[in-house]
Order: sequence, then C-alpha cells, then structure tokens
Amino acid sequence: MLKGKNLLCLLDFDRWDLQRLLDVSFSMKERVMTNEVPKTLDGKRIALFFEKPSTRTRVSSELAISMLGGTPIVLTKNDVQISRGEPVEDTARVLGRMVHGIGARVQKHDTLLKLAEYSGRPTINLLSDLSHPLQALTDFMTVKEVFGTLNKPIAFVGDGGDNVLVSLMAFVSKFGLELRVASPKEMRPRPDVWKRIEEEAELSDAVIEFYDDPYEAIRGVSVVYTDVWISMGQESEAQRRREVLSKYRVTEDLMRYTSADSIFLHCLPAIRGEEVEQSVIDGKKSRVWDQAENRLYTAMSAFSLIY
Repeated sequence: MLKGKNLLCLLDFDRWDLQRLLDVSFSMKERVMTNEVPKTLDGKRIALFFEKPSTRTRVSSELAISMLGGTPIVLTKNDVQISRGEPVEDTARVLGRMVHGIGARVQKHDTLLKLAEYSGRPTINLLSDLSHPLQALTDFMTVKEVFGTLNKPIAFVGDGGDNVLVSLMAFVSKFGLELRVASPKEMRPRPDVWKRIEEEAELSDAVIEFYDDPYEAIRGVSVVYTDVWISMGQESEAQRRREVLSKYRVTEDLMRYTSADSIFLHCLPAIRGEEVEQSVIDGKKSRVWDQAENRLYTAMSAFSLIY
C-alpha cells in the first residue's frame, strides 16, 4: 500500500510498489486522452514547495493535483519565512495543520526529511541533491512505451554521482535490469547510497557497472541518457566540472555504437554543445519530448496513490 507513505527515494519501495506507480502512470495517460481523469484528490490541499526553480516539475505537479480535483498551494522559498531564517521544522509544523500533503523540490535531502517528520503529512520528493524519484519513473515509463518492455540495457553518460542517476540505479536494482555508467572515477554515488543499491542489485541480479570509457559503456545499448554537467548549486565548480567531464559528451559518433533502435533521453534542461550535441537531442533518436510529457502522468500517479 502506497497510501499515506512518503515518497523520498525509490530505494524505500519494493518492486511491486514501483510497478504499481508505473501502471497507474499509463492509466492516467489513457484517462487524460479520454477526458476521464478520476477526482481522487477531491477536497485535498497539497502544498508544493519550490526551493529551486522548475519548469517540468512545477507544471506537471500543479497540473496533476488540479486535474485530480485537488488544490495545489505553490510556494517558492521567497514566499515563506524560511527565506528569513525560520527553521524548516516550524514551516513543516504549520503546513501540517493546513494541508493533506507536501511535494518539495529542495537543495538538501535533509529538508525533505524534516518536512515529512515535522508536518506529519505524506511528503513527495520533487528533487533533492540525493535523488529525483518521479524523474526515474518517467524515464522507465518512456522506455516501456517505446520498446514494450523495461528489459533494455541503458547507459548513463556523465556525472556518476548525479541525483537522477541515483534514482535510475535504484529502479534498476529493484527490477533486475542493466545499467552502464560512463563517468570519471572521482564521480561516484555516496558510499551509503551505493551500499544500499548494491544490496538490492544482488537480490534482483541487476547489473550496474561503471566505465571510464564512454564508448565501451554504450556499445550495443538501447537507451543513452545524460544530464547537465553543472546542476543548480554547483556553479562555483563549473570550470572544474567541464574539464573533468569533457570526454563524456553524447555525440552522434557515440550514438553510432548503440543498437540500431536505440533512443536518447535527457531529463532537461539541456545545454546543447556541452553534455549533448544539438543534432542528438533534436535528432531522430531523441525521445526527450515524450519523456517530458510523461512527467505529467507519473506526477498524477504519485499524487493519486500517496494522498
């Protein structure tokens, strides 16, 4: 049962819960197309807290709640007293008295933990420095949509400690899938998180391997994925990160070594010419815009099942 649980990291859920989230995502997409969206959030008030700017997460979350019959209350950091030094714990206590649930896009994962604990309300991670669970659900929804199966080898090219990658690895480890990561040796997941992923992978026979050479990692894969090299909050490290990641760009030449029916995914926003060539993200293999649209349906799934 997902009802009333926090959705902070995919590692906290079993395979069947994740499958349920995916199944309902597809169901929601069908219902949107036929204008038969269930009003499962009728009478529910959901606070959406955005400590970071957002396009896809903001639009998909607010729309999802509204379409399901709920009332979204959108708050940026400057809209609440956190910007003036109020402890997250106090903000959480107040929200808990007024809303039925919280979705939050935050700088630090610890903020999510405090929002969940002190509000006493189910809390959904809309992005943190640790993970991005709804993005990974969207990514695998897109893979299933394109190939009819989840069981396709995936390569992630870029920062091996990326928050989106952590959620991809969590999903792969639960479902026994294959993920190859092309990244610099100094960029790896947090040791405590990697330990949990390894334990799950051993149980499911998932294969998660790291490669220094991106060409070796992507050979024969069906899905190539990347993310920006400099995320919000990493601006001070921009030059160093560009130098370290310079050989981990997804190019047309790199894509030549993938399977004939391969696709390219990116969680967006993208910096064309940096982590990906323009001809790749705007080319025939790109499924980035389908992926972006699917953010709405996975948000609808999560909000309907949690609240």
